[in-house]
Amino acid sequence: MYPAKPGFIIGFHGCDKKIRDSIVSGKSFIKPSENDYDWLGHGIYFWENNQHRALQFAKDLKKFPRAGKETIKTPAVLGAVIDMGFCLDLLDSEYLQLLRESYQTLEESFKILGLSMPANRNIPGSSDLLLRRLDCAVIENLHIQRAANNLPAFDSARGVFIEGEKLYPSAGFNEKNHIQVCVRNPNCLKGFFIPLQPDNKFEIP
Repeated sequence: MYPAKPGFIIGFHGCDKKIRDSIVSGKSFIKPSENDYDWLGHGIYFWENNQHRALQFAKDLKKFPRAGKETIKTPAVLGAVIDMGFCLDLLDSEYLQLLRESYQTLEESFKILGLSMPANRNIPGSSDLLLRRLDCAVIENLHIQRAANNLPAFDSARGVFIEGEKLYPSAGFNEKNHIQVCVRNPNCLKGFFIPLQPDNKFEIP
C-alpha cells in the first residue's frame, strides 16, 4: 500500500575517471550490470550515501581486475540523484515475503527440470558470499513472474548487506556493512554529478 519512497536519495558508483567524466558530460550513459551473481539482480548499482565505499570498490577493481568488469586506471566516484520509484525494498517485510515465494517457485521449477539450484558462494580469501548466483536468480525470477502476470514492474531494488570482519568481539556490526541500490528503470536517475570536496572552513550539515 505504501511502495513509494519519499524524496530522492544520493547514490555513488565506483568507476574509472574517464567513464565518470563521460557520463557527467552527457557523452555516455552508465551501463547496467547483467552478471549471474549480481546481489540484487540485473541493473545499475550504487552505494547508498556511501562515497567512501564506492571509491574503495574502484580502487579494489584497479588492484584486482575482475572478468567482465571495466578496467580501472584512475579510480573515481560518480554521484547520482535517484528517485527509487516502485522499489523492491528488501528492508521491508512485504517484499521479503515476495522473495521467499519467488525462491519456492524457482526451486519447484528446478526440481521438475531435474537441475541443481544456483548457489551463493564466497571467493578465495573471503568468508563473505560475494558471488550471489542464488539471490540473483531468485530476484530475476520475481521480475519474470511479475511480467508474466501483468503486475507493475519494479523500478529499483534495495538491500542491506552485512559484510567484512566484526568491528569488535561479538559485535553486531561489521566493517563493510552497507546499503546497495540497483536501478532497473533508467528514468529513476535524475542526474549525475562529481562529488565535491568539503570546504574545511565550514561545518558539514
